Amino acid sequence: MDIQTPPTEKPYEPPAGERRGLIIVNTGDGKGKSTAAFGLALRAHGRGKAVKIYQFMKVPSARFGEHRVFEQLGVPVEGLGDGFSWKSQDLERSAQLAREGWQRAKASILSGEYFLVVLDEITYPLIYGWLPLEDVLHTLRTRPKDVHVVLTGRNCPQEIIAIADTVTEMRLVKHAFNAGVPAQRGIED
Repeated sequence: MDIQTPPTEKPYEPPAGERRGLIIVNTGDGKGKSTAAFGLALRAHGRGKAVKIYQFMKVPSARFGEHRVFEQLGVPVEGLGDGFSWKSQDLERSAQLAREGWQRAKASILSGEYFLVVLDEITYPLIYGWLPLEDVLHTLRTRPKDVHVVLTGRNCPQEIIAIADTVTEMRLVKHAFNAGVPAQRGIED
């Protein structure tokens, strides 16, 4: 490890632009994409801002840790899917659920009612061809000026990355699952 001297002067000038809604993307093969989005949702909610979370691959009845705490806090989370594609009995039904869910998410974004809308795992229905990329791009471009949108999932389409304001790629270095450690309550769910 290299020891570094802490900076004693601010390493940047304050931005001169105006505050506006951002498009934020968390993508990559590493863990933490949804977790980071949920952290932003908690931060916004903690500031009294209206937040809505859509989970494209989770079933509406999902009760993972994030669902439990968001319920306690009064942050609406809506599962739009029927689980992982490899568990699906009917992929056309999965696609239809994604399309129906997108219409609800799109309406929330365009309504201007929410400060932050999280589109968790939206990249999967996009890359599977279940959602029209052009409609998602148009919605992001024409949303009300102060609406922030976070999109998560692996393999985010380059067209979304191109219009995003902030993009973070989570890179897999190591994962316990690959070493034989099963998913654990409170960590993976």
